[in-house]
Amino acid sequence: MSKKIYEALNWASSFFKNAGRDENAGELLLRHLTNMSRSQLLANLREDLPDEVWASFEKSVFEHEKGMPIQYIMGFEEFYGRRFLVNESVLIPRPETEELVLEMVRRIQTKFPNQKEMSAVDIGTGSGAIAVSLKLELPDLHVMASDISLDSLAVAKENAVNLGAQVEFVQGDLLLPFMDHKFDVVISNPPYIPLSDKPLMSEVVTDHEPHRALFAGMDGLDFYRRFMKELPLVLKKEAIVGFEIGAGQSEAVVRLFQHSFPNVMTEVVYDINGKDRMVFAEFIKKTR
Repeated sequence: MSKKIYEALNWASSFFKNAGRDENAGELLLRHLTNMSRSQLLANLREDLPDEVWASFEKSVFEHEKGMPIQYIMGFEEFYGRRFLVNESVLIPRPETEELVLEMVRRIQTKFPNQKEMSAVDIGTGSGAIAVSLKLELPDLHVMASDISLDSLAVAKENAVNLGAQVEFVQGDLLLPFMDHKFDVVISNPPYIPLSDKPLMSEVVTDHEPHRALFAGMDGLDFYRRFMKELPLVLKKEAIVGFEIGAGQSEAVVRLFQHSFPNVMTEVVYDINGKDRMVFAEFIKKTR
């Protein structure tokens, strides 16, 4: 017996509520499967769902109930107004990272008016969301990106092609592939979750998203420590570095910068939820 759209939505909402999942996930999945906007879906609530759509919807609901993020089920996530392909090889882009890109674009435009001669690198690019967004927002900027995972780079390259962004991708560990480069901009959303937080996290994250993109030692600062050793080898004398951080880590990351670079100017930026989420460091050319 065929299901009407409202019946499918009510079933999914009740199912997810009982399972402790987001009750709105059913609507997102059904909109994806029917290729309808929210207004179209609401206008057609009493229409019958084709049997093949119901079968796909039921399967997707069960997958999400078991913990599979809906972005992996749908195969994409929206980021900075664009659709990025995602799978279990890459971290799902978050709104906080959109704020990192927004802040970096603003700083580049203020500090470096002539972007044609500038180069930027995104470290640990994952889906390529940061690198591709930077290139599309600042077309004159030469953008490179790296990831240690070839599977992640395959996703990033596909996103760059689909969105028309000319980004140069390199496989390698942190800044090590770039020891013969000098950059005006280094940006990264590195792993920063302490291993001690893992038992407190949702299995939707820990069972599906790549751990190499999430965890960074017992205090979550391992990658920032490595950055401090490698940054001097790749930065121009005048440069900007922007990191996404975990809430509550700003003081520690600022201390790492100040210990490694005595003359650096640092700024902590808070996200839309009022959490310390970004640290920017500006390196100023010394004048006599």
